[in-house]
Amino acid sequence: MTVFDFFRKAEADVPQQKASAAGGVIAWQGSGRVAWSPRDTGSLTRTGFAANPIGFRSVKMIAEAAAALPLVLQDSVRRYEEHPALALLKHPNPAQGRAELLEALYGQLLLTGDAYIEATGGETGVPLELHVLRSDRMSLVPGGDGWPVGYDYAVGGKKHRFHVGQDAPVICHIRNFHPQDDHYGFSPMQAAAQAVDVHNSASRWTKALLDNAARPSGAIVYRGADGQSGLSADQYDRLVSEMEANYQGARNAGRPMLLEGGLDWKPMGFSPSDMEFQKTKDAAAREIALAFGVPPMLLGIQGDATYANYQEANRAFYRLTVLPLAARVTAKLADWIGQHSGERFELKPDLDQVPALAAERDGQWARVSGAEFLTQAEKRVLLGLPALGDAGDE
Repeated sequence: MTVFDFFRKAEADVPQQKASAAGGVIAWQGSGRVAWSPRDTGSLTRTGFAANPIGFRSVKMIAEAAAALPLVLQDSVRRYEEHPALALLKHPNPAQGRAELLEALYGQLLLTGDAYIEATGGETGVPLELHVLRSDRMSLVPGGDGWPVGYDYAVGGKKHRFHVGQDAPVICHIRNFHPQDDHYGFSPMQAAAQAVDVHNSASRWTKALLDNAARPSGAIVYRGADGQSGLSADQYDRLVSEMEANYQGARNAGRPMLLEGGLDWKPMGFSPSDMEFQKTKDAAAREIALAFGVPPMLLGIQGDATYANYQEANRAFYRLTVLPLAARVTAKLADWIGQHSGERFELKPDLDQVPALAAERDGQWARVSGAEFLTQAEKRVLLGLPALGDAGDE
């Protein structure tokens, strides 16, 4: 028996095991598929806000603009210059002012689709403090009929439940419309998730191009006189050292190259597919801005001429994005605070003090003031002002 016969016998003694003929294919079932980022709240916030400049700037622009809007509080009779609810919003808690509280509120709503505010103190009347709670830590507890009976807030392994009873609720839950969820809202970040992945991938590709010189500027080709195409080890080391010493770095930029001994320079440029890559990144940036309702012109995205000028884009940004969001949130806050104080009032943005809408408001005031067939009460209603008393009405 030869050595080879011994190994053949050893192989024959190994018991055969059954295996699926498709096993090799099943093992590669994920190959070639697109890898999308996770769609949970934490992952979307990290990839779409903390790691993406377009998403970050879109959320910041909307939240800051909505938080800076002047608010007016009025009922059916008068507009209040001073009111406990206005004082509460002006100083909501020791750590935040009005702008910080509202910016955090709008930011949570844009990033997660839900915003939660906690009222503390003030057993009767207007609460003493307001606090915005993180949406990713809050979970709704539904009852047998589907309506919420409480909210669980979990931090560091501990959980606190806010009960929902017959009295004024401690938690104010503001959520976006979600067509497939009865308890949680749909965030713009979820709609822009695929565009965020494309934009981030394009940024990583560009970074890799800069770090690794993914496409070199050119190649040095050697052709020997006797037909050989390879350099000796000493020749190769000498060529590399001369390239690093004389032709690389900022101080050697633009320096002409002297080649000898059968060396030839072959420049390399970007292919048309590489040039289209930047267009793909710009298209993804426009989709992110579209999901949040921010005109791309305001974000500095090149190649977008949807609006004639910057002023028109800014007016559309306020009219179509900021004001509807602020009106919905402030109306919810007014109703919630009113449940605590036992009175009904209206809290809304003061359109007369929004600089972006100055031209529109001037035109509206001129048209309403010039309408002689309208009474003073009708004109005030058209302008969003409370009605006058009997003594002040005509």
